[in-house]
Amino acid sequence: MTTDHGRAGRREWLGLALLLLPTLVLATDMGVLFFAVPFIATDLRPSGTQQLWIMDMYSFLLAGLLIPMGALGDRIGRRRLLIGGTAAFAAASLVAARADGANQLIAARALLGVAGAVFGPSTLALVRNMFPDPKQRQAAIGAWSGVMMAGATLGPVIGGVLLEHFWWGSAFLVAVPAMLLVMTAAPVLLPEYRAPQQGRFDLLGATLSVAAVLPVVYGIKTLAVDGWSARPALVLVAGLLVGAGLAVRLRTAAHPLIDLSLFRIRTYSGAITVNTIAMFAMMGFTLFTSQYLQLVKGYGPLAASLWALLPSLGVGAAVGGFGALAGRVRPAVLLTAGFLASAAGFAAMAFVVPDSSLALPLTAAGIIAAGAVGTVSITGEMVLSAAPAERAGAAGATSETAQELGSSLGIAVLGAAGAAVYRSRMDGSAPDAARDTLGGAVTTAAHLPADTAERLLSTARDAFTAGMHLAAVVGVVVMLGAALAAHLLMRHLRPVRQPAGKNSQVVQTT
Repeated sequence: MTTDHGRAGRREWLGLALLLLPTLVLATDMGVLFFAVPFIATDLRPSGTQQLWIMDMYSFLLAGLLIPMGALGDRIGRRRLLIGGTAAFAAASLVAARADGANQLIAARALLGVAGAVFGPSTLALVRNMFPDPKQRQAAIGAWSGVMMAGATLGPVIGGVLLEHFWWGSAFLVAVPAMLLVMTAAPVLLPEYRAPQQGRFDLLGATLSVAAVLPVVYGIKTLAVDGWSARPALVLVAGLLVGAGLAVRLRTAAHPLIDLSLFRIRTYSGAITVNTIAMFAMMGFTLFTSQYLQLVKGYGPLAASLWALLPSLGVGAAVGGFGALAGRVRPAVLLTAGFLASAAGFAAMAFVVPDSSLALPLTAAGIIAAGAVGTVSITGEMVLSAAPAERAGAAGATSETAQELGSSLGIAVLGAAGAAVYRSRMDGSAPDAARDTLGGAVTTAAHLPADTAERLLSTARDAFTAGMHLAAVVGVVVMLGAALAAHLLMRHLRPVRQPAGKNSQVVQTT
């Protein structure tokens, strides 16, 4: 119960600590499998396309369903949806841990994405309900945002630590006790909330939002990995047509899932665009870095995950530096600088070869992440302050969805580009598994004579780094375009200023 003057008490702060658990799990699951790819390749022998779906299915369904589930929580109760979603997530984690085939694991990842979308919006919505005092709410949302970013960083590390001692399924089991704790304590620590005067839930709009995302992603990845064929091209076109139908639905529905008028606010739409591209860059190259450390350099999962932590030092410095400059430097300048830094990091990645010193890829990865996270650190408040107060919930949900979609697209697009080059560079006489993925080549080489295995691994590692080079070039082009877009979209904004007064809030002046 809140104390006098609308300030949160001990129960609310304990409730916040509870809400941070599913938030951490949600973010961690984005990257917890990065270091498990070689083990999954050995046990389940997925094709190149299946491997990408194992990585991406979770995040794409999560992105597609966040906004519909946020709207549903407003109607049936946010705490109720939180409890139901965490229960489903725990069950899906058990299924994923015991998967004995690639398609079964893909299906389990899909269930995890759906369950995560069910409870994900409720975590931030309940934080806003529990902390009416502006200063306390700002601290609570800051903690929530910090845990989200920490989860994205810690996911690969947690996976690496577990894989050092257990089988790859343990990466899923770690979520189960956290979800059970949330299910047990939520009725005691968290309030229930239903938004008043809500219209009917737009089931058609929710269906269209999911039906538009998955076919587009499938088409892009399949065409990139397997080359041109009619089926994925038709699926891609179908997804785009459904997306056009969704846009019509959002404009005509009496109670649409997304209020399109928000995107007429230049600062809001610009910040959403910047967030999406930044997450595309940061998450898109993480998969390459983890596989390079394990499959090219030969590190075990624990050592590789610890090496992968080093770039986070630059991330922390970037967040602090961008925050300190936000009150004195125009947002357009900071955002442009962040994207140019990421472009420089991608350019450095284009020079990484199998026998490169670790200093080069780790420094390049750190620069990419620092530039991307630095931009995200100053756009979150821009999203909320640009939208009217009565639409702040929808604004936050849309921003979170855009970040998830950017992360997923980064993995899909850059991963597909790298996979296409890998397959084109591999010898046609190599076994099918070795031609599909570097993990497959490592597994195949373990059963070959030493000389033959060494030749296969040398070819596969060269092919992998060639694919990484193309992905890096794509990253440079995207980041340069993002720098130009940030300048054009944000050049009208002045530095964010903090007005005087003990209860002052950050405002954006133009």
